[in-house]
Amino acid sequence: MKFRLRHKVLQVCLPHKVQILILFLVIFCYPFRVMASSDSIGLNTDKPLNPLAQSLPAEEVDLTLRDVLELMLQNNPELASFSKEILAFEGTKLQASKFRNPDFTVEAEDVNSSNSALQRFTTFRISQLIELGGKRSARMNVASLGQELADKSYEAKKLELIARTANMFIDVLAGQERLRVAEETLQLTQKVVDSASKRVESGKAPPIEETRSKVALSTANIEREQARRDLASTRTQLALLWGSAMPQFGKVLGDLESTVVIPVFEVLERRILNNPLALRSVKNIEHRKAIIELEKSRRIPDVTLGGGIRRYLVTEDTTAVVNLSIPIPVFDRNQGNLQEAYQRLNKAKDEQTAAELLLRTELSRAYQALLAAQNEIKLLHDEVLPGARSAFEVANRGYELGRFSFLEMLDAQRALFQNRVLYVRALANYQRLINEIERLIAAPIDDFLSMTATRQSEDNLEYKE
Repeated sequence: MKFRLRHKVLQVCLPHKVQILILFLVIFCYPFRVMASSDSIGLNTDKPLNPLAQSLPAEEVDLTLRDVLELMLQNNPELASFSKEILAFEGTKLQASKFRNPDFTVEAEDVNSSNSALQRFTTFRISQLIELGGKRSARMNVASLGQELADKSYEAKKLELIARTANMFIDVLAGQERLRVAEETLQLTQKVVDSASKRVESGKAPPIEETRSKVALSTANIEREQARRDLASTRTQLALLWGSAMPQFGKVLGDLESTVVIPVFEVLERRILNNPLALRSVKNIEHRKAIIELEKSRRIPDVTLGGGIRRYLVTEDTTAVVNLSIPIPVFDRNQGNLQEAYQRLNKAKDEQTAAELLLRTELSRAYQALLAAQNEIKLLHDEVLPGARSAFEVANRGYELGRFSFLEMLDAQRALFQNRVLYVRALANYQRLINEIERLIAAPIDDFLSMTATRQSEDNLEYKE
C-alpha cells in the first residue's frame, strides 16, 4: 500500500475522524504487507541454502565410471549453481503472474486556511491499474520460456561435466596403466643389472656394462616416480570434480582396450540437433519471440480506474469521486524496445546457425581423429608391440649368451617400454574421442547402434511380410 499526502497534511493535526480512519487503514493493511513480504517465495528456512550431498567415497574403495559420475552429479558445485538458476525462475514466473497493487490516496487541501468561505475537504481514493493488450499473459510466457532456457543451459552444462569427468576418469585409468608399465620396466631393468653384474664378475663383460645398466636402472626409477606424480595429479583433479580436496578412493576400474563399432559419419551427424547446445539455441529463439510479443503488448496504454469519497469539513457533506486515467501514446509507443527485441531475435537466429556449425565442425574433427586412433591402436597391438616384445626377448637372451652387446639389448628394452607407453596413450586418446563424440550427439554410441540395429531388423521384417 502507498500513502500519498499533499501539501502540509503531515505537518498539521488532521480532524479526529480522519485520524481514526487513517489509523484503521494502517492497522488493517499492515498484516497484508507482512504476508506479501513472504508470499510464495518457496524458501524453507529450515533447509540450508546450499545442501550439497556429502556422499564421498571411503578410502581404498575402488570406483567405476558410474560411481564417479554419480559423485560428480551429486556434489559438483558448478552444476548446482545452474540448478539454482532454474529454481530462481520459479520466483520470476510467480512475480510475472501477479496483478498490480492498488493505490490508496489521501488528499487534504487548505486545512490551515482561516477563510471560512473556502470549502476545505479531505478525499480518500483507491485506484487500480488495469493492464490491457495481454501484458500479463505475455509476461508470464516470457518467464516460462526463460525457465526452459535455463533448463537447457543446465542440461548443456551437465553434459559437459559428464564428458569432462569421463575424460578425467580415462586419464586416471591410463595413469594406473602407465605406472604398471613403469614398474614392470623397472623390474626388467633390475634383472638386466643383475645379469650385467654377473657377467662383469665372471670376466665376460667390461665393468662399463654394469655402470650402464645402473644408469638405465636410475632412469627407470625416474620414469616410475614421474608416472606416480602424474597419477597423483590426475586423481586429485578427478576428486575435485565432486568437491573433494583429496582423492579418498583406491583405484578406478575400467578397460582401456574396450572398443565400439564406429557408425558412418552421416548417421552421427543427424544426431547433432539433439545436443543441448542446439536445443538451447532453438529455445532462445522462442524466448526472443515471446519478448517481441511482450513489447508489442506494451504499445497499448493501460487504464487506471479510481474511486473514493470526499468529505467537506465545513458543511460535513460527503460525496463520491471517480477518476479515469489513460496515457496518450503520442511520443512513446515503445518503438525502441520493440526494435531492440527484433534485433535480439536476429542475433539468436545467427547464434543458432553458429552453434550448429560449431557442433558439426567438432564432430567432423573428432570423427576423423577417432578413425586415426583406431588404426593406430590396431597397428600398435598387432605389429609394433609383438615385434618390440620379441626383439627384447631375443636381445636379452642373446646378451646372456654373449651374442649381443649390452647396448643392443638396452635399445630393445627402451623400444619396448616406449611402445607400451605409446599404446597406453593411444588407448586413452581413443576413449577420450569416444567421449567427445558422445557429448556431441548427446547419447552413448552403443545405445545408438543397438537402436539402429533394431530399426534395421524391423524394416527387414516388414519387407519380408
